[in-house]
Amino acid sequence: MKNLRQEAILKIIDEQAVFTQEMLVSILQEQGWNVTQATVSRDIKALGLRKASDGRETRYVKPAVGTPPLPTQVHANTILNNGIIDVINAQNFVIVKCYAGMAGAVCATIDSMHLQGVAGSIAGDDTIFICTLNNEYAVKIRALLIGARE
Repeated sequence: MKNLRQEAILKIIDEQAVFTQEMLVSILQEQGWNVTQATVSRDIKALGLRKASDGRETRYVKPAVGTPPLPTQVHANTILNNGIIDVINAQNFVIVKCYAGMAGAVCATIDSMHLQGVAGSIAGDDTIFICTLNNEYAVKIRALLIGARE
């Protein structure tokens, strides 16, 4: 239910300008969602939505692709920086070598970044395999992960 509601929120902010949480609550309620302002506030935080201005009005927007939500940015960087040993790519796969026992946390952090071009990921104890849609995505994701740990 939560994931469907959050998908609805992303669709709404893609299709129209949403200026306040109250406005988002109203739109969701019109669509049949039984939500409160507190629920929407938590969803906004979980999705990493930001307010952006075009000079005239300030509205909710999605974070840039590959950017973890702001509240977890420091936590995500800490996990990536302290958990990753090396990152390589082989064709459309990205292989992330981690310290023993860290692959699960690192993989969950990477998954939370909602990186464009990721088909799926799987973590063992010290290794993560990320399957991307093509070689170009693998190269970009490798560069992003290496940059996150430097």
